[in-house]
Amino acid sequence: MAIRNLDRIRKITPYQEINEILFTFTEGIINIFNDNLCGVYLTGSLSYGDFNENSSDIDLTVILRKPVSSKELERVKEFHVRLEKKHEKWAKRLECTYTPIDMLASILPPGEPRPWFCGEISFLYEEAPYGNEWIINNYLLYHFAIPLIGQDFKELMGPIDIEEVQKACIRDLFVEWEPKINNPGYLKNSHYQSYLILNLCRILCTVLHKTTGSKKVSAEWVKQEFGLPWKDLIELAENWQYGKEMDERDMTMDFINFAINEISKTVLFEELREEIGCIRLSNNSVKRD
Repeated sequence: MAIRNLDRIRKITPYQEINEILFTFTEGIINIFNDNLCGVYLTGSLSYGDFNENSSDIDLTVILRKPVSSKELERVKEFHVRLEKKHEKWAKRLECTYTPIDMLASILPPGEPRPWFCGEISFLYEEAPYGNEWIINNYLLYHFAIPLIGQDFKELMGPIDIEEVQKACIRDLFVEWEPKINNPGYLKNSHYQSYLILNLCRILCTVLHKTTGSKKVSAEWVKQEFGLPWKDLIELAENWQYGKEMDERDMTMDFINFAINEISKTVLFEELREEIGCIRLSNNSVKRD
């Protein structure tokens, strides 16, 4: 892939340091993948105007023509280490997935894994499976992704029906978040508390309001719709930043149960009741083990 007009990346967000990271990242990815590269996409909070410099991550999606080779994977690992050492402030706040374009034909999560870099220096999960976040993330990519290089994301895949996103959110609630009630170690982490609460806001807004977008917009909808006591808890989550403590484990568990109760009243939950029952049985089996 030819390097054309990369200088525009240096003005793509209001944050100059982040623009430099995006420029260096895109240039490096082009050099590693060459003709195997379809595009590099900025997603997450930076793509839909929800970014908080004190708490948000930099989320990137790399779309490839064919799966990552072992040689490419080694070069990617080395590249991430160099990038993080150069930008230490963001060393744990950069996330990137390396997805073959053929996977985009699947509405449901693909069975094949892909490499995923999760923001820990030198750590690249070489075979990360996709879960329900696949549908949710692709919906957001379709509507909000900013191409750093490559085609508009809408040219790579078709639209996803909002009902598929709602179902994915319901599954995610029971696969990912309900088990956290029995995982006090997870909820000791202030970052995880904030992350969980804002994700639950997006799930509630998506399923009950039939729209999905930024966590900020979702949180505002939940505060307006349900008020106290969740308003105060959500605002604590919104105002959390790295280096700040948040100790609301009991309220966070209560919020998980509240979300489960509200989602369980919906028609879509009834349609998925048998599937959710299997998920819960599986969760209980894992917990006993």
